[in-house]
Amino acid sequence: MRLNPKAPKFWFQKGHPLSFLLAPAGGLYGLAVRLRFALTKPCRSKRPVICIGNFTVGGGGKTPLALALAEQLANKGYQPVFLTRGYGGQISGPHLVDPLSDNAQMVGDEPLLLAKVAPVVVSADRPAGARLIEGMEADIILMDDGFQNPTLYKDLSIVVVDEAQGIGNERVFPAGPLRAPMAFQLARTDLLVIAGPASQSATVRIEQGFKREIFRSDLLAKGQVDWLQGARVMAVTGIARPDKFYASLQRLGAELVQRHDFPDHYMFSEQDAQNLLSLSKTDEAQIIMTRKDWVRLPETGQLGELRAKARVLDVTAKIDRPAELLALIEKTISAAR
Repeated sequence: MRLNPKAPKFWFQKGHPLSFLLAPAGGLYGLAVRLRFALTKPCRSKRPVICIGNFTVGGGGKTPLALALAEQLANKGYQPVFLTRGYGGQISGPHLVDPLSDNAQMVGDEPLLLAKVAPVVVSADRPAGARLIEGMEADIILMDDGFQNPTLYKDLSIVVVDEAQGIGNERVFPAGPLRAPMAFQLARTDLLVIAGPASQSATVRIEQGFKREIFRSDLLAKGQVDWLQGARVMAVTGIARPDKFYASLQRLGAELVQRHDFPDHYMFSEQDAQNLLSLSKTDEAQIIMTRKDWVRLPETGQLGELRAKARVLDVTAKIDRPAELLALIEKTISAAR
């Protein structure tokens, strides 16, 4: 199950009364996850499956990491194909994404981002998606999300943890942000990637308790960003952690005159577009969005005008020891063949 609520503040506060009240529900949810794993026999693909996932609900930087790993694998001569659920899209699949004709309403926003780097198969049924990929020119499956899905065997599970957010109050949904009990998830984790500058302390306990390889990554602006220095901007975003986007803009020297954050994967309406365009004119501010938000905008109507007028801040994941991480992935690929 893919969870996508807006994260409540008490998820990141120790000892909050609501977390105690919801703890029984979290216990039942965690039990359901464990039972699903116990009762499901995973299918093994003919291609090695590398899963990039999160412990928690909401964004943790997994998609930028998946993109970076696909680029590195392609540069080494591999032919990776992404397998994803396509959250927010209408197609359940299995479906090979066509970036020229598919849109976010059909396949979701993340598949359109991934398709810029490698082919993408959207499939709610992960084994069915893997079988489609097996018929393609592909030698590795990069599974974006699905760490808590037991239906497809993973040869390597990489979990991304946000440096500043960590795992919150360490309770299971809905009492906290965890998608399953922490010990249960750690036992199925092969590699950890801590996403964000090494200046926070939210992940200390996780790192101390994890006995396998830990890597670090950080998001860096990609492309021409000099124009942001001193620019008056109106930031518009529908991602899980909008503060990360705003902080990036400020680090690049932008003056944030307006901030508009919508729910994660939000599909903007014509009225939203009209309001945002009007507000940007009032403050004479340049509209700026994440690529993930921008790809959800169609090319017609008020939304098309918003798409045309908005500028995009592209980011890329910089891994601290890319050669070592790639070597571990290649070892997994060799062992799975």
